[in-house]
Amino acid sequence: MHCAALLIMRLGSQRKVCVARIGAAHGVRGEVKLWSFTEDPAAVASYGPLETQDGTQRFEIEALRPAKGHFVARIVGVDDREAAEKLRNLELFIPRMRLPKIEDADTFYHADLIGLGAVTLDGAQIGTVHALHNFGAGDIIEIVPVGSGEPMMLPFNEITVPKIDLAAKQIVVVLPAEIE
Repeated sequence: MHCAALLIMRLGSQRKVCVARIGAAHGVRGEVKLWSFTEDPAAVASYGPLETQDGTQRFEIEALRPAKGHFVARIVGVDDREAAEKLRNLELFIPRMRLPKIEDADTFYHADLIGLGAVTLDGAQIGTVHALHNFGAGDIIEIVPVGSGEPMMLPFNEITVPKIDLAAKQIVVVLPAEIE
């Protein structure tokens, strides 16, 4: 299965991957709600300093504990509710190269798929992988078509995407009309 190891929110030109998002303040001592986008959600604390997409702010997670549907995090230097509130909705990134190597040949980081060519079973170029999304019902691959037209949103599974070839920098896509 093409189970993605990481949900990617945005991939910048500096190859950064969004690994978490800070939510509202939690309590009065500077803790924040934190949503992790890593395969092992608690691993977000072990990736080293996290930063904003533009790299102007860096954060270290001092402590992390599970809560209902998210984590509660203590960030180094954030000591009160007011400071925590200023971080609300901030997305946290790391350089792609800092992510662990994947040993399973059928598992990929979403970041590694962005920009790959999308071809049909017979090799016809149909577009480029623009993004991967998960709105709660499974992964969706977004492909920007060659030329013009609306982006295609397709299920990201073995039926619709039977082959991923990172070396050739392309994925094979079976379009809905071709699925029996």
